Amino acid sequence: MSHYLLIFSITIGMVFSFGESAECAPQQRVRFKDIVYPDISVKKNISYFPDSRDDVKEKYYLLDFYEPAGDTSTLRPLIIWIHGGGFKFGKKTSRGIPLWSKEFAQKGYVCAAINYRLSKKNPLSKRADLVSACSDAMEDVRKVIDFFRKNSTQYRIDLSKIILAGNSAGGITALQSVYSNPELLEYPNQAESNPPANPKANPDNVVAIINFWGAFLNINWLKNAEVPIVSVHGDKDKIVPPDNPEKGLFGSIVIHREADKLQIPNQIKIYRGFAHELQKGFNPLWVSRAVKKRWSEAGEFAAAFLYDQLFG
Repeated sequence: MSHYLLIFSITIGMVFSFGESAECAPQQRVRFKDIVYPDISVKKNISYFPDSRDDVKEKYYLLDFYEPAGDTSTLRPLIIWIHGGGFKFGKKTSRGIPLWSKEFAQKGYVCAAINYRLSKKNPLSKRADLVSACSDAMEDVRKVIDFFRKNSTQYRIDLSKIILAGNSAGGITALQSVYSNPELLEYPNQAESNPPANPKANPDNVVAIINFWGAFLNINWLKNAEVPIVSVHGDKDKIVPPDNPEKGLFGSIVIHREADKLQIPNQIKIYRGFAHELQKGFNPLWVSRAVKKRWSEAGEFAAAFLYDQLFG
């Protein structure tokens, strides 16, 4: 009897031991979806358009390059982060840009947080000035892409996986850069004659867009390409309304609805009760810890979408 009891005790012990081991086993972290690199490296103030005048170059044509510390991969997807500020204010270190650049670098991406030319006119109140400023920003984004094409070996860039990302004016720039071009910006209003689908859309073969509270200037441009879009927006946003095109801005809810009709891969996350930049009330001068937490959540949502589209 004691012999059988001994065998029974050993068997039960093995079962419980196995269960505990399985339960305690660390979950496998997945590159491009989870944080797999605790540390990052940042190279600051890299000139991406060295042929410009020194005074312009030093003010606008600069980027900060974020990469995972210790990463030995030879081909890495690139996210170009474009700051907000109404095309009038802001820089590569503004608001959420360093946070998203760091967190996506920790997931295994490389990120370029960029400055671009800002308007000296009134893009916040005049449509013509908005279109002109957006066109300048789009041209500067193309300069950034050209820079990395020429230096892809040095920075170990996978040129088949370039992603544009931005918040507010940066999201507007990212969307227009892929689905439009400076010529099409002459037709920004839904009520105007709609030009035919333009084969020059997405000339840089961007593979995805992260749109944080941005918008299209003309929703018909969605017909010009089929590039996946992930959007995050506050439903109380009065600056870039998510679902009210009366301002001539077609926000994230409109984009989601129309992209579904066109079968363009897309996802949207709406923050109920929050305004521009996911704040309770938009404040360009101060950001709380709770807002930064929502920004980080927005990044996690976008990362999961990118992983499914590009690596899943």
